Formats: sequence, structure tokens, C-alpha cells
Amino acid sequence: MIHVKRAYEAAKKTDGDRYLVDRLWPRGVKKEALAIKSWPKDAAPSDELRHWYHAHMDKWTEFRRRYFAELKKNPAAWQSLLDAAHAGTITLLYSSKNEEHNNADALKEFLEERIGAKKNG
Repeated sequence: MIHVKRAYEAAKKTDGDRYLVDRLWPRGVKKEALAIKSWPKDAAPSDELRHWYHAHMDKWTEFRRRYFAELKKNPAAWQSLLDAAHAGTITLLYSSKNEEHNNADALKEFLEERIGAKKNG
């Protein structure tokens, strides 16, 4: 199971392993408070895509298309997250104020597609 949560929310036992999936560290959050297993920066959108999306927040579908293309080119960036999701519950942490459309939600969708493909394949 894959959960998505803002980095500013407190850790819970039900989170499982927690991974920060942003390229930048969340402002004002101490390392100990985040309680992450790892910070796979390369699983986050590139700086170029991140800046583009901040300027075009209304283009969620296009952001996802571009982000998925980046992810497909770099499976080493997300394979450990997929493996962890197969092993148990994980939580993807993000710092965006946009709780509905953010890179962690897109990454969750990307990973779940791969989990579904493996189950059906």
C-alpha cells in the first residue's frame, strides 16, 4: 500500500517506511522530525519540470505526462520505492501546498501502475 502525506504532518506508525520524494528539503522541518527511511531525490521531478509546473499549475495532465516520461528514463530512481511497496506499506512525503495535485500523488499513480502490471502480468 502506498500513502501520500505532506512532510509537515506528524509521522504515524501506519505510515510504514517514509520517503521524501521532493527535490528540495521542506522548509523549517528538522531531519529527525521527518522520520524518513530515505530521500530518493532522483525520483522527484527535475528542477526544470518542477519550475514549469509551478508556473502552470492548471496543467496537471501535462505535468504527469512529462514526469512519467522522466521516470521511465530513470528506473533506478524509483525501483527501490516499488520494491518497498511490494514489501509493505510506504508513505511518499511532499512539501507542496497543493494537496490535490503534487509530485507525490503522481509518483504514487506511476508506482501503482507498475504494481498492477506486475500482478496482471
